[in-house]
Amino acid sequence: MKFAFLSTLLMLGLASFNPENNDRKINFPKITEYPNQVPSADKVWVFILAGQSNMAGRGFVEPQDTLPNQRIITINAKGELILAKEPLHFYEPNMAGLDCGVSFAHELLKHIPDSVSILLIPTAVGGSAIDQWLGDSLHRNLQLLTNFREKTEIAKKYGNIKGILWHQGESDSKPELIPLYEKKLGHLFRQFRIYAGNKNLPVLMGEIGLFADDSTNKSLINNGMHKYALSDPNTSVIKTGDFKHRGDQLHFDSKSQRLLGERFANQYIQLTGINKN
Repeated sequence: MKFAFLSTLLMLGLASFNPENNDRKINFPKITEYPNQVPSADKVWVFILAGQSNMAGRGFVEPQDTLPNQRIITINAKGELILAKEPLHFYEPNMAGLDCGVSFAHELLKHIPDSVSILLIPTAVGGSAIDQWLGDSLHRNLQLLTNFREKTEIAKKYGNIKGILWHQGESDSKPELIPLYEKKLGHLFRQFRIYAGNKNLPVLMGEIGLFADDSTNKSLINNGMHKYALSDPNTSVIKTGDFKHRGDQLHFDSKSQRLLGERFANQYIQLTGINKN
């Protein structure tokens, strides 16, 4: 009886430390920090994060995700430069969580000149379909393409746009939408590049998760990404087949989000051939 009681207490104690049982905001940053010095624009590489919820971030934020680095910056809702801490996205405060941005930046810093800083620009909004991006639809109180353009203009003031990280497709994994997804990617990325002022701007895509028992439609979306990448030498796809979900069979868990960022960074290095020297 005594052993059973102690075992129960131990299990309850472990459960209390399970992030999924705690307030999702428990580790959110308590203060906003600003760069000690705004780096010169020629020393800032800008990456724009776009797509839907797995790019906007739904993972559990842990303390390691909020440690500031003077070489990793982002913007707040006012367009001000701040030190990057998760969560980066601020459009959906009631759903915000860990995305892949800070992890991407940390990994990329290992491979680029020490004089370069990274500016992460968040533009992703959960539940957004590709037609809503193309049509500049008002989605969750935000005009998607207009917001992307506005944030791109802010980014140009602070640095050089070096790439776009795109994760989207769950909302398009319907039989009637799948056949045109590949073509729509081309139209959207062309528009992104026009706003960025670089027709050859690298765009990296992440596969969507295949967590449900029947993920045939999602697999077809991923196939569309890979097919599109074959036609666009400045585009590449990051594989996510080994990722885990946070318990909802849809959103990547925290470990997977960090892996996504690392893979985006390493794929960017491979695609562009950059090095630290």
